[in-house]
Amino acid sequence: MSRSTPILLLKTKSSPHDGYQDHFATNGFDPCFVPVLEHRFLAENLAIVRQLFASGAFNVADTSSSSSTISPSTAPSNLFAKRYGGMIFTSQRAVEAFAQMIEDHGLPPFTTPSLPLYTVGPATARALTTLRDKHLPGATIHGEDAGNGQNLAHFILNHYNAIYPAADPDTHHTTNNINNHTQSENDTNNATNSPLHPHPKPSLLFLVGEQRRDIIPKTLMGADRPVPERIDVEELVVYETGEMQSFETDFTEAVRRCRDGKMISSYSSSANDNSPLTVDSRPPFWVVVFSPTGCEAMLRVLKMGPFAEEHEDGGGGNATGPSDVLVATIGPTTRDFLKERFGFEAHVCAERPSPEGVEEGIRSFFGGEGVSGWMRC
Repeated sequence: MSRSTPILLLKTKSSPHDGYQDHFATNGFDPCFVPVLEHRFLAENLAIVRQLFASGAFNVADTSSSSSTISPSTAPSNLFAKRYGGMIFTSQRAVEAFAQMIEDHGLPPFTTPSLPLYTVGPATARALTTLRDKHLPGATIHGEDAGNGQNLAHFILNHYNAIYPAADPDTHHTTNNINNHTQSENDTNNATNSPLHPHPKPSLLFLVGEQRRDIIPKTLMGADRPVPERIDVEELVVYETGEMQSFETDFTEAVRRCRDGKMISSYSSSANDNSPLTVDSRPPFWVVVFSPTGCEAMLRVLKMGPFAEEHEDGGGGNATGPSDVLVATIGPTTRDFLKERFGFEAHVCAERPSPEGVEEGIRSFFGGEGVSGWMRC
């Protein structure tokens, strides 16, 4: 008789539906969510996003003067003098922050017929689709199959430059952070009033977390790229992330439940069902890591990497740790962090940041035969 394989997902379970829960629960696994991160949305910066919409910064299709929609009474300095032709989202948390701003304060009317929204994977694309259908009916979503930031950046180069093929070579691409807006008013006016390109290629607004990689801005604005192909990206931090204080305790308890043969669909320190479950054998279980945050606590609990128990002769322990647990990462960023920081090699690195990508990696680990051969009781 086959038994479902325990799989600990180190993430907060999405609501109302979670793709990882739906996928793994129907494919021979018993998923359990152990939240690692806690997020805090930055209301002040989200208010800037709303002001951008209110100022007409996204009305790039308007053929009138570029400054006609800007209200001096609501736009501080020349912050909103530039226009934005699209937005970039590479995390569900950024989408959630944007959505909360809209739900709490509404979205001012704007007339852009087609606002491109770029995303890095299917989960973020689904979250954006829900938001788009309700609040941004004219927006289009691109990049669902990109898989990582590097691929998305190259997709944007091709797609966005096709929308704005005639970039002004004299247009500056120096603004990297909306909170430190450095483009002078003269620069803006000169670019806007260029006789060749009265409406230069607008920037992309990138809503990000406090911790992020810079691969997308570097690729789109790189000095080695021909000036007409460069795309100005302005980052705005809309949420902060930290490790939950209870994570190590919660993860320790979830691991204990796996080893005792008892699993639940999610775990937090408020769980109080500790009744035993009798099993004839204990199969290995998987831990899926979604972020560098919490990796040290995870390895410490599992006694892996630098925390592996030493041999009786005093020599170093096996870096892979106990034989009853296997580790998968959602992508190369977390895989490389584990290897470079802790000298730990994950058993699997998903080629795609999705439930299907993680499962494919797990099945490939067992030679493509899946997990049924070792989850018997």
